[in-house]
Amino acid sequence: MAYTVTISWKREPGDAFSDNKYSRAHSWIFDGGILLSASSSPHVVPLPMSKENAVDPEEAFVASLSSCHMLWFLSLAAAKQFIIEQYEDHAEGILSKNEEGKIAMTEVVLKPKIVFSGADVPTKKQLDELHHEAHEKCYIASSVRTKIRILPK
Repeated sequence: MAYTVTISWKREPGDAFSDNKYSRAHSWIFDGGILLSASSSPHVVPLPMSKENAVDPEEAFVASLSSCHMLWFLSLAAAKQFIIEQYEDHAEGILSKNEEGKIAMTEVVLKPKIVFSGADVPTKKQLDELHHEAHEKCYIASSVRTKIRILPK
């Protein structure tokens, strides 16, 4: 199974390019037709060469891990007949030097806050087991070396 995305960048008029002061703004076009405005992170490449109101690769990486975990968590909870009303995660990625001295996303902390309803609400132990199983099943988490912590609220 292959997943595709088109990344599109074009030099803006007036950008010399060779002076390294060109716009990093670009587009991500996903196979379903969704177009997102993307850019380098303003934390990495200063404004105005980065676009502050665009998704950057680091944010997308964190979002991908969080989304994958959530989707598995919802599926597993539904299979156990738990009813979830809301799932919100204020995930955080830490960019720092790894063991090899390279800048990398060394840790992602997921902080899911989940609202359950119904008569059957999971215990703390069941909740921890659901998060553990969701993490083990997440394709994205299985694909990276980043340390991933889950801190349910």
